[in-house]
Amino acid sequence: MGDAAPATPPGSRRIDLRTLYADSEIGPLLAELDNDLVGLEPVKRRIREIAAFLLVTRAREQLGLSSGAPTLHMAFTGNPGTGKTTVALRMAGILHRLGFIRKGHLVSVTRDDLVGQYIGHTAPKTKEILKRAMGGVLFIDEAYYLHRPENEKDYGQEAIEILLQVMENQRDDLTVILAGYRDRMDRFFESNPGFRSRIAHHVHFPDFADAELLSIVEKLALQAEYRLSEEARVALRDYIVQRRLQPNFANARSIRNAFDRSRLRQAMRLVEIGAEISADDLVMIEAADIRGSSVFANSLPKSSP
Repeated sequence: MGDAAPATPPGSRRIDLRTLYADSEIGPLLAELDNDLVGLEPVKRRIREIAAFLLVTRAREQLGLSSGAPTLHMAFTGNPGTGKTTVALRMAGILHRLGFIRKGHLVSVTRDDLVGQYIGHTAPKTKEILKRAMGGVLFIDEAYYLHRPENEKDYGQEAIEILLQVMENQRDDLTVILAGYRDRMDRFFESNPGFRSRIAHHVHFPDFADAELLSIVEKLALQAEYRLSEEARVALRDYIVQRRLQPNFANARSIRNAFDRSRLRQAMRLVEIGAEISADDLVMIEAADIRGSSVFANSLPKSSP
């Protein structure tokens, strides 16, 4: 009998990460983040880092290296309209394609979906939401509202305790993303250290710059087959400056609403003309369609083109 072939030394085993990356099909999802979302470069970089870490975790497993189950729970902080829900949806797809969750679905909730109004109501509500989210991602927006220490009769703590238990015991079948304003989330974690210890990834979403908000509108217009005249672009820049100064400014959300309302004003303007119109008339958003907003009612003088 011949000698048995020597065992392959553990350190010499190899795996092609490029093939593993291609087979996972996460590339298109990461490309969507780059193509669909304006700005947010720190966020995109962090999501790529998380995806790379999870891909390498899979590579380690295939080579027989111990990695342990990674903690996937996350916190997304930032002001409204900065893309947190959109990125959470992409994250669900990445986790699914890499095999860390059974499904790629996202269940988005707020306090009202989890906390009941009377004794015995909270546990069934919370457990029903968790049942829907199992195998996917549970996104809890404005998560700090679960904790209301000023109200002794509040039932949010019951929901918190159920969530913490599931986040620990069933973390291989559910990823939880907590979201909200950065300062309020910091206070929430200070009051609920059980959450902080279970969160592996903290991602902050910065506000959009004025130029980025303008680019968002231009992308929306292109998708809907509209164009902005040069005067409308100037008006929109003025709008962004003024809108930031008003309450409840919500970044991309506010600017999307502004674009939708400009389309309404454009339609009314064309109907009131009452004459033949061209395709160019139908696609062009003019300055008047922007400056008709109530934001300009007490605004500063218009800037020049």
